[in-house]
Amino acid sequence: MAKPKARALADLSDLAQPGAEITVRVTPKAAYNAVLRQGDVIKVMVTTVPEGGKATADVAALLARALGIAPSQITLRRGATSRDKTFVLKEQ
Repeated sequence: MAKPKARALADLSDLAQPGAEITVRVTPKAAYNAVLRQGDVIKVMVTTVPEGGKATADVAALLARALGIAPSQITLRRGATSRDKTFVLKEQ
């Protein structure tokens, strides 16, 4: 899978702790891909349509890039069909 290009990518490297849970608010079918941090809220915008898990996969890839980790180190904990998703970073 190709890396989705992001117009705005917040630096979330301070959250990249093994076992950490990260909750995000997703906007599918956006005009551009972006990861935004507004206080304690992390918003992820993807251009992908939310069907068949495609948008969730792109959200995970963008979030991994913002965290500075490999996409294989992040998994979805809850919210597969919701706009509010919780991801967990794998233990080392």
